[in-house]
Amino acid sequence: MKAMTTLRPRALALVALLLTVAAPIHAQRREYRLELGAAAAVTSFASVTDLDPGFGGALRIGFWLPLNLGIEVEGLTSSAKTAAGSTTDVLSGTASLLYNIRLGESSSLFLKTGFGTTKYGDSCPTVSVPGSGPCGSASEFVFGGGFRAALSPTIMIRGEADYQNNSDVESFSNLVGSLGLAFMVGSRPLIDTDRDGVFDRKDKCPATPVGAIVNKQGCPSDSDGDTVPDGLDRCPNTPAGATVNDAGCPSDTDKDAVVDGVDRCDGTPAGAQVDASGCPTDADTDGVADGLDRCPATPTGATVDALGCPGDSDNDKVPDGIDQCPNSPAGATVNSFGCPPSAAPPAGPLPAAGAAAAGAAATAASRPGPWVVSGMAFAPSGSTISGAAELAVLDSVASVLRADQRLVVEIVGHANDASSQTADIQLSAARADAVRNYLLGKGVSPQQLQARGAGSTGADPNDPPSQNRRTDIRIIGP
Repeated sequence: MKAMTTLRPRALALVALLLTVAAPIHAQRREYRLELGAAAAVTSFASVTDLDPGFGGALRIGFWLPLNLGIEVEGLTSSAKTAAGSTTDVLSGTASLLYNIRLGESSSLFLKTGFGTTKYGDSCPTVSVPGSGPCGSASEFVFGGGFRAALSPTIMIRGEADYQNNSDVESFSNLVGSLGLAFMVGSRPLIDTDRDGVFDRKDKCPATPVGAIVNKQGCPSDSDGDTVPDGLDRCPNTPAGATVNDAGCPSDTDKDAVVDGVDRCDGTPAGAQVDASGCPTDADTDGVADGLDRCPATPTGATVDALGCPGDSDNDKVPDGIDQCPNSPAGATVNSFGCPPSAAPPAGPLPAAGAAAAGAAATAASRPGPWVVSGMAFAPSGSTISGAAELAVLDSVASVLRADQRLVVEIVGHANDASSQTADIQLSAARADAVRNYLLGKGVSPQQLQARGAGSTGADPNDPPSQNRRTDIRIIGP
């Protein structure tokens, strides 16, 4: 036992030295199949056997399996002296399961467990002779581990230590240490040309760029479908269809927050609001994009400047483009078309929007209306309709429209110039929508109703505020 105690530290130091020197010798990993081995062995027997440490050898044959497993058959022989000075031969055979732990490309550690039989000397005599040592056979369980240090891709130094537990008539344990050579028969190199962790024989994508994340077949994944593999893609959540650079990041040439490839309007001016496709929005359809439009509620048909604000050349509060009488004298009272209430629109060419309105006015005499919902129907800052007289007017309009569903009316809301231009536009549009919704509730078809807010363009400071909060309804078609 003293000899074994002395050998153990030396053996551990030798193992460390062999693994340190041998592991980097061969940089190409191999696939191992059949392992043949031979080793010198020393056995430290349990005290109950009355045997001194025995020396002998071991032969092994093993098969490497997937998942770093292996199976192995081993035969071990040793010769030991008994207390009486005679020599006893000990033979054992075991079958074991190994778990291999790779170190570098070729060297490895392993753990083993197995089952076998140990035979001590010859058959037991009829009469036991004291000091003659053990006899007969005993079953044993083996637990152990060891190392392989590569001398070449197919030749390795193998050392191991095993714990043998004999458990038939009496339970006792032996310790076995061995050192020898292992020969890897039929092994072949495992080549990984693109260094993606999948060997060439299983790699279906052998030219994967370095750093890409691959699946079990060695093919790179691309979560966002932008053709830049995961692992190399610095922008892994690129929207589908976006144009990306070599790093997988999308560009945005016009800086409208909609990436190139998805952006259908590449030349959007800076500051313009855009929709999901990258095209500028224009809520008031005046040709100036939202975000750049300083007058975002311009009435339909008005002529606007580069900032989206309507002009009013005669200062009658009816925007150019809608104003059918664009040369009204200063201070003149005009209607919603910019003309004196008692005057017909002037003859001659008009702007496109004004011409359409003039045509409607020319036939107004032969049609019902126009109607006016008094400003008394609305609170100064409200858009809720109230008042029996005003509701009676709307009921009359509803009756006319239901009787002739060809008729189309325009509902124009007004405000009394009590706030900003934008606020007046919004409030007047809300009043027009309130009238439209009332008529819809009375069974009028949505196709017969058009509503817009005129803001304070029709307000007269000399009129009562309630008159400037009115809503006009006139027939515009067919």
